[in-house]
Amino acid sequence: MAARTPKPRSAQPTDPPHVRVVVIGSGFGGIGAGVRLRRAGITDFVILERADSVGGTWRDNSYPGCACDVPSHLYSFSFALNPEWPRSFSGQADIRAYLERVTDTYGLRSHLRFNHEVVEARWESDEARWRVTTSQGQWTADAIVSATGPLSEPQIPELPGLADFPGKVFHSSQWDHDYDLAGKRVAVVGTGASAIQIVPSIQPKVGRLTVFQRTPAWVLPKVDREISALEKALHRAVPATTALRRAALFAVREIQVDAFVRRPALLKLVQRMAERQIAQQIKDPALRAKLTPDYRIGCKRILLSQSYYPALAAPNAEVVTSSLREVRGSTLVAADGTETEADVLIFGTGFHVTDMPVASRIFGDRGQTLADAWKDSGMEALRGTTVHGFPNLFFVIGPNTGLGNSSMILMIESSLTYMVEALTTLQSLGATALHPTERAQRVWNQRLQHKMARTVWTTGGCRSWYLTEDGKNTTLWPGSTSSYRRATRRIDLAEYELIKRQIPSQQRVMA
Repeated sequence: MAARTPKPRSAQPTDPPHVRVVVIGSGFGGIGAGVRLRRAGITDFVILERADSVGGTWRDNSYPGCACDVPSHLYSFSFALNPEWPRSFSGQADIRAYLERVTDTYGLRSHLRFNHEVVEARWESDEARWRVTTSQGQWTADAIVSATGPLSEPQIPELPGLADFPGKVFHSSQWDHDYDLAGKRVAVVGTGASAIQIVPSIQPKVGRLTVFQRTPAWVLPKVDREISALEKALHRAVPATTALRRAALFAVREIQVDAFVRRPALLKLVQRMAERQIAQQIKDPALRAKLTPDYRIGCKRILLSQSYYPALAAPNAEVVTSSLREVRGSTLVAADGTETEADVLIFGTGFHVTDMPVASRIFGDRGQTLADAWKDSGMEALRGTTVHGFPNLFFVIGPNTGLGNSSMILMIESSLTYMVEALTTLQSLGATALHPTERAQRVWNQRLQHKMARTVWTTGGCRSWYLTEDGKNTTLWPGSTSSYRRATRRIDLAEYELIKRQIPSQQRVMA
């Protein structure tokens, strides 16, 4: 563990407000960070949110049919169990309402600053602090918690002629609820988690539905049901039953991990279940062939739906097994030459995940952006949270902390434990900041990628949004959520360089 001392900090009359921590984003990560900071006795913080309300991805994504594919009792904070979930897989409105309740229950309103989009965060080595510039002014802070999330910046392909399309165009995360799709010729581009919820929701009302499918997805039945009044009453009366339900859901998913990360062959039984659903719901052999993937299940995200295939088999639906190549007026041209007329173009093309947009706005101790630091290697961090050259920058859902089979709330809580541990350790040592050594970060990621080599995401024979253009998986965690919790339970100071802010001489005399 090395230590270096920056130049003394001298306050200026024009200095912006200073806080101990700036949190960026108010989705699950940002709200969770606020709660954990307050519970640790750290109340000098702000949560900067570019929108006008909390919710993150569950605020932005309000498309028809939007719901979580993780059971609700597991997709919630361990410190804020919710006995009132209406369904086993609750919808977007209920999840957003849950986050609003957590915000109020834990007194976070006074910390929130809405309509504050972070345009730059720059580490000032002389002052050993961050200067954060937002759309409404500046802040300085000892530390930054980046909780922008990987599903925050929509990705729309650059297509020739798209700007001249005469109809309506929007991304699934920017749904236009004022536009009536009834009777329209609608094209949906993409077959991911959003698209399989949108398609069955709009198919009955549109005139014609065309789905551009570059690669088919494996789809399992979604066993969703209403939570009975009796169940909710029991959870309210005996809170331990809610915790027990959550623990059972957690245990089932921990058992599944081995098949994804060490023995992908074990997924054959799951694949047969998906094949059975296609056979039962798609009677047309030609359409069934279009919708059957040629890669191992789990390689791409497994989707859950019992209504997707029936919607595609409907008389007003068509599947184009090719990506969209260009737009010629109202004519959509696929890569295989197929032409389709459309009035509405909906992109279910996902988000900027492996090229985290916020990285181009964060400047480290050498003046370099985080995007530049990751340019050659792809996204890398120590334990998914901290990055060499970026002191006191903590990620929530950072590089290689995503999951393929369980609840991201589990990973969020682990990373927040690590963040609080780091901040309280700094305070106990009288240090100002820390960042990982280059060696510690390199060794961690070498071991991680070694484990990644045998996962289904690497060996399953597909190309997914988990991977960079070079084929490196910088998104997912190749282990159980329990193993990540153990890895982030304590901070190992041998992996870090400490920075101590020097106290000006006049302040030492006054003290």
